This record gives sequence, structure tokens and C-alpha cells, in this order.
Amino acid sequence: MSGSSKKVIIAALVGNFLVSITKFTAAFFTQSSAMFSEGIHSLVDTGNQVLLLHGLKRAQLPADAEFPFGHGKEIYFWSFIVAILIFAVGAGISIYEGIIHIITPVEVKDSYINYIVLSIAIVFEGAAWLYAYREFKKENTKFSIIKSVKVGKDPAMFVVLFEDSAALLGLFVAMLGIFLSEYTGILIFDGIASVVIGTILAATAMWLAVETKGLLIGESADPDIVSSIKTLADEFDEVEYINEVLTMHMGPKYILVNLSIDFDDQVMAGKIEQVISDMGKRIKQKHPLVKRVFVEAESRGEAKVKI
Repeated sequence: MSGSSKKVIIAALVGNFLVSITKFTAAFFTQSSAMFSEGIHSLVDTGNQVLLLHGLKRAQLPADAEFPFGHGKEIYFWSFIVAILIFAVGAGISIYEGIIHIITPVEVKDSYINYIVLSIAIVFEGAAWLYAYREFKKENTKFSIIKSVKVGKDPAMFVVLFEDSAALLGLFVAMLGIFLSEYTGILIFDGIASVVIGTILAATAMWLAVETKGLLIGESADPDIVSSIKTLADEFDEVEYINEVLTMHMGPKYILVNLSIDFDDQVMAGKIEQVISDMGKRIKQKHPLVKRVFVEAESRGEAKVKI
């Protein structure tokens, strides 16, 4: 697990916790629904970062008899739980609070407090987002953000980045809602802002759930890595045909490889064992993320029947 992921999560955790206290204090004095929703948003994000840190720690546990391939997928599980919490708690409470204030509008008091708190929060959230973005780009230099999320196998990094993005957007929505409510005298704008914030959280949660679901179920390695593994295996003279190359991420830094190979029938069993050993070493040397390599010796006809 990359140290940068942990640093990004800790930075976000500290920032969100401090900001949430400030937001709730402002909401208490001003009676702003949007500010209360923002407090919930930051509090949920704080809890999410705690869960991600727990997932990172669990993912580093060594393999044992019960989990022979290690615990790397723990981070995928906890990232999925984070997505659910954002939707159920963050989005649910924000939308509910907004609807209540639309039905029964409450005048926002001492709006300047909200503006001060929101401005400070924007600075902190902006700094956290910039740090998360830089670390994310260090790990994903070849693609755009959206493409990097789709091909990336470390959800901890992009979960924090998307949380921070949603937080920044929510802050601007809250500020706009409070301003419109005060400027126009139409009090429901504050409640509408709360609903919009909840909708942003719901959309973020669904996006994260979709992206982490595949990793949790078992996504294959990057197509370039799969192609390279096939090329490496095919370089051995004893190999007649590569039937298939199956890969699965058991964690962000752990790839499991299973090869089905049709070997030359004239090659002795002892030689095939040596070829398999050398093949595994060469693949692991070329691709450090590959931790285990399994090779099945199958004729092309048997492989087609199995497939």
C-alpha cells in the first residue's frame, strides 16, 4: 500500500474534523440548514477517513491459512462501505434537513458567521483537494482523472479526491443558498441548498460505489500488463500456444496470475517444471505487482472445452 495514500487520508481526516466542528457551531448560532448539512458532510467524511485508514491497516496483514492470498481486498471492502455511508448518512440527512426547511422555512441569523466559516472551510478544503490531486497524479501520470479512476486499483486515493471535490462544490452551494435566502428574503433557498448538497453527495456515493464494486468482485490487471505477461510466457521455446492469461487484483499492489499453456509434447516433465519456474520469476521481475503465478499445462483443445 502506497504511503502517499495514507498521508492523503490523514490530511483529509484532520481537516474535515476541524471544519465539521466549526460548521456545526455556525449552524447552531445561525439556524442555517445548508450549514448544518455541510457539518454533516464534513463529519461523515471524517468517519470515512477513519474507515479508510482501518482498511489500509487491515490490507497490510500477511497471508495466513484462512486467507492464503492475503488481506489486500480489505481496502476495497471498506471503500465500498464508505460509498454507502456517504449515500445513506451524508446524502440522506442533508436531503431530509433541506426538505424540512423548505416546508418550514427558518430565517438565517447572523449570516456573516456562515460566510466566515464557509470561506475558511473553502481554504482548508481547497488545500486538502490540491494535496490529494497532486498525490493522485503522481500515481496516475498517463491518464486523465476520470480515466485514472477507471483503470486505477487503489480506491483509497480516488475516494478522498472525490470526497474533497464534493466538499468544495457543497461549500459553494451552501454559500449561494445562504446568500440568496438573505438577499431575496425567500427563506426556502437555504433548504434548497441543503437538498442540492445532499444530491451532490448521493451522486458522489453512487459513482464511488460503481468504481469500487469491480475491484471488490475481482478486476483483472491493466490490459498492458496482461499483454506483457502473455509475451513473456510466449518467449519460451517450449511453449506451443498460450491458451489464456487470467489475472486478478487481490489488492492495489498484488496481482494474481493464472496461465493456461499448451507445451510442446516432446518436452520432458522435468524440463516443463523448470520452464514454469523460470517463467514465474521472469514475470515477477518484469512486473513487481505480480506476487503469485500459477501455470496450467493444457492442450489447446482441452482449454477450449473448459472455456
